[in-house]
Amino acid sequence: MKKEDRIKSKIEFDNFIKKNKSVKNDFFVVHFSLKKKDNSRFGIAVGTKVGNSVIRNKFKRRIKEIIKEERNLFKNDLDYIIIVRKQCIEIGYKEMKEKLIELINMVNENE
Repeated sequence: MKKEDRIKSKIEFDNFIKKNKSVKNDFFVVHFSLKKKDNSRFGIAVGTKVGNSVIRNKFKRRIKEIIKEERNLFKNDLDYIIIVRKQCIEIGYKEMKEKLIELINMVNENE
């Protein structure tokens, strides 16, 4: 994922989460809002309750790969923050992808 496609700042993350809509299931929470820059941006958060740094980074890589593969599902006029929940440990990549795509489709319906 390109640098300009990421939301990294803690302040921006916190403000984004407080002020914007979200959809969730047992595995993810997806916050979304109208974009402020030219391109859609993504933030990925994996809490320390999910596992050690190796596990958290594995989930971040998987989420980035899903975003890359399914870029056409994400609306170009929105920014997204994807938060991984602890239950994600229990599922494989294929099911993770399905659950995230379900949420993105819910975002597209709500917006």
